[in-house]
Amino acid sequence: MSKNLIRKKILKVRKKFNSQNIPLKSKKILEFVKTIKLKKKVIGCYYPINYEANIIELIYKLQNNNYLVGLPIMSKNFDMNFYEFKINDPLYVNKIGIPEPTKKKKLLPNILFIPIVAFDKNLNRIGYGGGYYDRFINKMNSKSLVKIGIALSCQKVKQIPTNKFDKKLDYIFTEKELF
Repeated sequence: MSKNLIRKKILKVRKKFNSQNIPLKSKKILEFVKTIKLKKKVIGCYYPINYEANIIELIYKLQNNNYLVGLPIMSKNFDMNFYEFKINDPLYVNKIGIPEPTKKKKLLPNILFIPIVAFDKNLNRIGYGGGYYDRFINKMNSKSLVKIGIALSCQKVKQIPTNKFDKKLDYIFTEKELF
C-alpha cells in the first residue's frame, strides 16, 4: 500500500479513535526522558492538531521539570526550526493551520517529539507528507538527536514503505506501550 493510501486510511481511523482525546501517559514519557543521558535537555515538541496524540500535559510537565521546550516554525522552503515556547505563551496559527510560537529564541533540540500519522514496529513513520521532520533530522546530526515518535495505538500498521529520505525513529510512545 502506498504512503498516501496509508495516510488517508489512518487519518480517518485516528479521528474516530481519538475523538474522545485519549490521554497519553505523560508521566511515563517524562520518566523515560529523565533516563536519557544528555548534559542539557532541549526538547522539540509539537502542538497537537487534527486528532494527534495530545502532548500539552507533557509539555507542561517538562517545563515544570526545568526542560527547555520548543515548537517548530516552518518556512516557505519546507525548512523547519524550533523556537522556545512556554505553556502560557500566545501562538500564531500559520497558513496551513499549525500553531507556532511567536517568540523568536531559536533552540537546537537534542530530544525531538515527533507527531505521527502512521508507524510500524520497525520505527518507521509516515507524517503528513511535507517532509519537514525528515529534513530537520537530516540537517541536525541525527546521531546526537533522540527521535521519539508520539502516536496512538490505532496508528500502527504492518509495514511502512520507506525511501532514502525517510528517517527512522529511536522510540515510539503510544497510550499503551513503548516501541
